[in-house]
Amino acid sequence: MRITSRRGTIVFFLFLGITLVALAVALNVGWIILNWRQGVLLFFGIIFFALIIAGMIVNTSFLVRELRRSEQHDSFINAVTHELKTPVASIRLHLETLQRHDLPETQKQEFYRLMLSDTDRLTETVEQVLRAGRAGDKKAGRQKSAVDFRQLVRECMDAARTRHHLPPESLHYEETPDNGGLRVLGSDEDLRTAVFNVLDNAIKYSGEHVDVRVRLNVPDEKRIVLSVRDHGVGIPPDDMKSIFKRFYRVSHRSLAHVKGTGLGLFIVKSIAQKHGGKVFAESEGEGKGTTVTMELPRSMA
Repeated sequence: MRITSRRGTIVFFLFLGITLVALAVALNVGWIILNWRQGVLLFFGIIFFALIIAGMIVNTSFLVRELRRSEQHDSFINAVTHELKTPVASIRLHLETLQRHDLPETQKQEFYRLMLSDTDRLTETVEQVLRAGRAGDKKAGRQKSAVDFRQLVRECMDAARTRHHLPPESLHYEETPDNGGLRVLGSDEDLRTAVFNVLDNAIKYSGEHVDVRVRLNVPDEKRIVLSVRDHGVGIPPDDMKSIFKRFYRVSHRSLAHVKGTGLGLFIVKSIAQKHGGKVFAESEGEGKGTTVTMELPRSMA
């Protein structure tokens, strides 16, 4: 309801801005017609008019940007609140059941497993928010070392399989043959976070059938390119430019079941840029999958 209200506010201010510009143009044209002989006044009038128009355009653009940012912030708060409340409520329910009823041992073990899973979910949500804070800090992660990127990617794949309870064949790995080492000069923790977030996103948006292709490519001596392709829901063209923004989540009915905070790809982009690299996404449209590519400078040390 709040999002609809904000969109209505944005439309209103856009309409107001356009109306004011049109009114200013009409007044200025009328003034020019009536005072065309007064050249000096005409010159200063045009400059003053241009400044007014520029001011109204800048003011309207900043207003719309702040409204959108506020809308994304509210969506983030709602998502984080849900991600925190749901596992807490689940843990409480299981604990109350264990306290009030004498359950068989097998059912107790199942409850313990579910509570541990909910605890992991809580921990991951908190860590994701903390990572986003570190990603925005330019001073964080300055200590660098030579990281074996090939090994790091494989370990992240194993961790993703374990977290999502996937069979080995759900994530396929391939790489371009290379005689040298695939090393990146940077923070092992940050790079691990970035790779895992890309894999986690690909799995979550794959739907019921997870088939993720992970490819490590070395186009030249200076670059290492990691491509992660899924065959899931895809990304609409209108959302393609915004998916790496903080708090942004693709708003589509088919993605309502996917939980998250809207920080994953923002963190990936921030870490890639800190390491002198870049990240981008490609998708042919909804239902046609997505490929996220991260390019990093190669260390020859």
